[in-house]
Amino acid sequence: MSDALTRPADAGTAPPKPNAVVAVLALAGIVVSLMQTLVIPIVPELPTLLHASASNTAWAVTATLLAAAVATPVVGRLGDMIGKRRMLLVSIVLLVAGSVVCALADSLVPMIIGRALQGLSAAVVPLGISIMRDALPADRLAGSTALMSASLGVGGALGLPTAAFIADKWDWHLLFWASAVLGAVAFAMVLLIVPESKVRTGGRFDLVGSLGLSAGLLSLLLAVSKGGDWGWTSGTTLGLGAAAVLILLAWGWWELRSAQPLVDLRTTARPQVLFTNLASVALGFSMFAMSLVLPQLLQLPEQTGYGLGKSMLTVGLVLAPQGLVMMAMSAVSARVTKAKGPKITLMIGALIVASGYALNIVLMSEVWHLVLVSCVIGAGVGFTYGAMPALIMGAVDPSQTGAANSLNTLMRSLGTSFASALAGVILAQMTTDFGGHALPSESGFKVVMAIGAGAALLAFLVASFIPRRQAPAPAPNESDDRPEAVTANA
Repeated sequence: MSDALTRPADAGTAPPKPNAVVAVLALAGIVVSLMQTLVIPIVPELPTLLHASASNTAWAVTATLLAAAVATPVVGRLGDMIGKRRMLLVSIVLLVAGSVVCALADSLVPMIIGRALQGLSAAVVPLGISIMRDALPADRLAGSTALMSASLGVGGALGLPTAAFIADKWDWHLLFWASAVLGAVAFAMVLLIVPESKVRTGGRFDLVGSLGLSAGLLSLLLAVSKGGDWGWTSGTTLGLGAAAVLILLAWGWWELRSAQPLVDLRTTARPQVLFTNLASVALGFSMFAMSLVLPQLLQLPEQTGYGLGKSMLTVGLVLAPQGLVMMAMSAVSARVTKAKGPKITLMIGALIVASGYALNIVLMSEVWHLVLVSCVIGAGVGFTYGAMPALIMGAVDPSQTGAANSLNTLMRSLGTSFASALAGVILAQMTTDFGGHALPSESGFKVVMAIGAGAALLAFLVASFIPRRQAPAPAPNESDDRPEAVTANA
């Protein structure tokens, strides 16, 4: 057990420069989000490049998803215990190591290992948000966390055309060497500029809880992500789904009885945290629909009557403005949050996302239609990504921000995984014949977009149950003379 003590800030230590801290943390977030889109342009060529079947090379994507799901809550908790900056640096090292392994790979196994290592870096954004709470003045927090959250979308949107261009012009290994170099730069800048937080819980790490949550999430995500290949009614899929339910129930029982749980389920059950996380699942579900539908519409042959016959590079260029819109909207989101509160910001963002999908149902026949749609949805995402961390941090103790923000990130990822599975089923069932090949039909795409709009409206409804106003848990630096909370092990 540990007892909370207080002490003044170390004498003679220069305070961190807020602008520099925000810029470096946002850069780290962008580098990690680049990792997620890095492989997309070469996915169709992976069977040839790695001398393996398409079903096996799909693990290069699935491994990243599984590793990220397992690492995010564990690393967030370790950040609260032993230092958020320390765990941020560890995460970036794993990203660099994974990138180097992939850059040297010419076969499937090292590629999967490298992609899994990259996935272990997924906690960088929630850790960065938690560091901001500890290091920045209170009046800078809303805008900075909104920008940090938006870095996920910014890196993804800008990374896709860059990755497509590199893959088209040079050897595909260069994609991963570039990721390694960017990761090394981010590591050096974090080491030099970002301060370590003195807000820590200490105590013992919940190893049993960590193993239980990891096993439950792996079972669930394997069933969801591979169910389409294995068959949704196959023994493997149903067995994994049943195992996930049983393991997660047992894990919850353990966490409620643990003195120092990996995830404080009682805190998670607070209305502000609970409804924010539920809205995050719905938004994660909604936002993936765009990532699935728009690239396919752009790349399908024009002869289908609804495809636009464009290259992957064009796809990236069409989606790139979305990242810039997200960055711009993060500042607007912060202003709305200051004036009306993060609940209203989240609800506005959900409505904007829903309107973007509704617009896509009627506007999908020209390239500029899809640019407009992606920007509208990006604007909504910018609002929601800025509001969710503010809601979470307004309801939890400063010593729990790493774990709480990481759990919220995990909720969005789970929503994305469920969306991928459902959309895959819909598009596989609603097809049209094109030269003897079954392609997703125009109606199938419209159904997926309608579901995306519905999920965003569901997020709006769930967010309406968030308590109107709650006094936020104090940040450790709300005034210059307030002592900073630290923890000492008894």
